[in-house]
Amino acid sequence: MMLQPIEATLIERTEGAAITDEEAAALARATVNLFKAWKLSDAEATTLLGGLSTRTWARWKDGNIGRIDRDLRMRMAHLMGIHKGLRYLFKEPARGYEWVKKPNDTFDGKSALDLMLRGELSDLQDMRAYLDAERGAW
Repeated sequence: MMLQPIEATLIERTEGAAITDEEAAALARATVNLFKAWKLSDAEATTLLGGLSTRTWARWKDGNIGRIDRDLRMRMAHLMGIHKGLRYLFKEPARGYEWVKKPNDTFDGKSALDLMLRGELSDLQDMRAYLDAERGAW
């Protein structure tokens, strides 16, 4: 599953400027698609989204996006940055999607998902920074 052009544009847009309500809603839709591609459980998804309620997550999956606070906007922006980093590192999208769950020697045998599931915003920031460094970004 590939993200649509609007979602790719949002990846670029969210790297500095304030995220508008419209952009936040598009980020939420992109996040639902990304989590499908990563084959995450509902529990994993809600943890990555900072403890989003399962009811709200179910509404998102149905396309009903409500109010999105600043923390959640930043979480989704980091998730899109992680996705972007993986797209740069892997020519085949499936390999990037699979990498998220694969054990990694760099992470002491844990997967990137294991580290991100600790639930802190800084875990997403750290994974994004790691991928940026791996792909040679400054």
